[in-house]
Amino acid sequence: MKKAVILLLGVIFGLSGCGQPQDSPALSENGTWDYKKEAETTLTYGSGDYTRINPAMDEHGEINSLIFNGLTAHNGKNEVVPGLAKSWDFDEASCTYTFHLEEGVKWHDGEPFTAEDVKFTIEAIMDPDNGSENSPNYEDVEEIKVIDEHTIAFRLSAPNVAFLDYMAMAVLPEHLLSGEDMQTSDFFRAPVGTGPYKLERWDVGQAITLAKNEEYFKGKPNIDRIVFKIVPDDNAKAVQMESGELDLALLTPKDAVRFAEKEGYVCYDMKTSDYRGVLFNFRNPYWMENRDLIPAVCCAIDRQAIIDAVLLGQGIAAYGPLQRNRYDNGNVERYDYDPQRAKEILEAAGCTMGADGFYERKGETVGFVISVGAGDQVRIDMAKAVSWQLREIGIDCSVEIPAKADWSGQMAYLIGWGSPFDADDHTYKVFGTNKGANYSGYSNAMVDRYLMEARQSDDPAVRAQAYDRFQEELAADPAFAFICYVDANYTAKSFIKGISADTVLGHHGVGIFWNVAEWTM
Repeated sequence: MKKAVILLLGVIFGLSGCGQPQDSPALSENGTWDYKKEAETTLTYGSGDYTRINPAMDEHGEINSLIFNGLTAHNGKNEVVPGLAKSWDFDEASCTYTFHLEEGVKWHDGEPFTAEDVKFTIEAIMDPDNGSENSPNYEDVEEIKVIDEHTIAFRLSAPNVAFLDYMAMAVLPEHLLSGEDMQTSDFFRAPVGTGPYKLERWDVGQAITLAKNEEYFKGKPNIDRIVFKIVPDDNAKAVQMESGELDLALLTPKDAVRFAEKEGYVCYDMKTSDYRGVLFNFRNPYWMENRDLIPAVCCAIDRQAIIDAVLLGQGIAAYGPLQRNRYDNGNVERYDYDPQRAKEILEAAGCTMGADGFYERKGETVGFVISVGAGDQVRIDMAKAVSWQLREIGIDCSVEIPAKADWSGQMAYLIGWGSPFDADDHTYKVFGTNKGANYSGYSNAMVDRYLMEARQSDDPAVRAQAYDRFQEELAADPAFAFICYVDANYTAKSFIKGISADTVLGHHGVGIFWNVAEWTM
């Protein structure tokens, strides 16, 4: 009998040791064992580090959509759907959007969500003193009127066809941020939202733990906790995925392939609108003098070789910012790999080959430094490949990995952008003169004109013509040397269900969590 009991206990403990969460008995309040209560589920995600969670001021952050909601949202097809607003109207004559808000929504601290919170958030983003890179999205908002607690109207000075996309912006609580500095407030290290998950604990540099919002207005999430474990190094993510420390991570293609046939894992090779390119800093004196040499740089890059070697073929060659958008102009100058043409451009500009194998111009060596962020192994490898290719044709190019990007002082940067939403997103504010996300200092009057024309028309034919011309002008006067579009190589434990594999993701793979409240383990 004793052996039978030991054997039975061994079977029980053996089953409970599996990675997938199991039902298990829990001690109830009266001290008896409750066999009906399910064990709590925790998903551990390999995340980059956060110094703050501030969706109003910062463009990116996968964690934003778990903690916060916008008036609108995007579904798995990247279509605009209701969020905190259950419906909206548009009056064409006055160019006014009126949003009808969900009632009974509460902030994570129990306070009611109202239209005043919406007004506060958008005005904070629009305030130039706050320095938000999102401000160009709302620069045509002329008046914000709170009609009642659950109704708010936005009157625009001119049409903005992307406005509903931009109202997916996370709404912030006025009662916690009024009078606070929108860049430095402690709130952004202890954020309170209306989203499906709320902050439970933040161990700086280690992990951010989120607990499900039991009162979430769209329905209680299935997974109890999601831990954003801070793993800033790409190579370490793969190691921790293999050791079982992580349940989900965005891996490099070289790391993801290790899990392709591995039992217990699922690999998601997801398409994105996320491109990489070399940003030229036009505030730097070097490019003030040598801007005309940029086409030579573009022709010297063997994009397919980089895709094959760095991405293992998981990506496509890039020639512009709208290739995964309905308004892509595939007929623009692509600067296909042509080393001979690159040399001809250099020599036509008066460059001569020096004794050291590098071109010279006006007594100065033709060359520059590409800066790249630490920890992103794919970008580092791309920058090194570009550097080697440029040196092969006589441009003295090197790579540096600074602790922090110096947007005003650096010569060039291995940049990434790309949005799966309206074509205005990640074009108007990235390439428009003096816009919030224009980190290159790029300025072209015709680019500004065509982007404005496209923004202000809801006629697809008018927009198509404007975006065609924008892309042609950008190709003639490049802001970036485009390299490639990258796939998002997510690897997950096989017991995670509900990930939408067909959704086209945005920059940094942002978007995978769009339906996280429906995921199960």
